[in-house]
Amino acid sequence: MKKTLLLVTSLCFSLNFYAQDKKLAADCFNKADYKCAEEQYLKLAEKEQIQKFQSEYYDYLGTAQRRLGKTTQAFKSYDSALKANPMSVSVYVNLSSLYSQKGNKVKALEYVEKGLKVNPETPDLYLTRSKIYDSQGKKELAIKDLNQILTFAPDNIFAKTGLANLKKNSGDLDGALKDYNTLISEKPESLLYNGRADVYFKMKKYKEALTDVNKAISIDPKFAQSYVSKAMILMDSSKLKEACTNLDKAVALGYEKAMLTDSYAKCGKK
Repeated sequence: MKKTLLLVTSLCFSLNFYAQDKKLAADCFNKADYKCAEEQYLKLAEKEQIQKFQSEYYDYLGTAQRRLGKTTQAFKSYDSALKANPMSVSVYVNLSSLYSQKGNKVKALEYVEKGLKVNPETPDLYLTRSKIYDSQGKKELAIKDLNQILTFAPDNIFAKTGLANLKKNSGDLDGALKDYNTLISEKPESLLYNGRADVYFKMKKYKEALTDVNKAISIDPKFAQSYVSKAMILMDSSKLKEACTNLDKAVALGYEKAMLTDSYAKCGKK
């Protein structure tokens, strides 16, 4: 009886300790303390015996490393996550996105296709592929992917803004502005104000652009993209010091510094 009681007590203690480790890792990640998150998720992944959970930890580990600019390690962690659970759509999303970011569009598209075989109703995979098609000048295919999202997720804001951005990228700034005006009237969100700010920026309407991006930040102070947008507007307005401060804010909130190399070059920072 005593042995059984000791075993149960030990098990409860172990589970409680494990739960605390998991909470610490999640807290670090949510606070954008990616160095801490990297350390904690690595520990969790290495000692986890259940493959599904191990895959999740490696997936988070890869994302933390990605935010720290550790691309090589991120690829390895995502690969480990996929080996532990080949049915994890999240890993396919992250691998396709990272390969696309690094310029390997062929590999990115391969992972999109693999992910869609696991779950054909995954918006992030269509979004990644749409951006790739757009970069390749395949506008009709890009539009098709975004409209496909709306067939199973009619309220998906990223698909709707994606369609507006395709107009913007093709030079139809008035059409993009009209779309954003409609979207904002329906649901005034940070993402939408940031998107419209970019349209105004391309129109060289800096005052309107700055007003919108400040509105986006006021709605969601943790939306890293808004600080990047604000930095671009300020740089074009010859306010370099303030622009660089906003780049730092974006990176502190998790925006990948590697994607801001050209902008940081103007700040005289590595």
